[in-house]
Amino acid sequence: MAKKKPNDHGTGIPLHEVEALARILLPQIQAFFESEEGQKEFAEWKAKKEE
Repeated sequence: MAKKKPNDHGTGIPLHEVEALARILLPQIQAFFESEEGQKEFAEWKAKKEE
């Protein structure tokens, strides 16, 4: 039986590279959205989206 190739969603980026990048970026993204500045920007984005 052939081994199924992981889906790269057409990016050509190997899955292990995407996962490594996510491990680095996710904590920084979470910290930003937990910060006062991140909360403000999210509220502005949400208000603009609702218009």
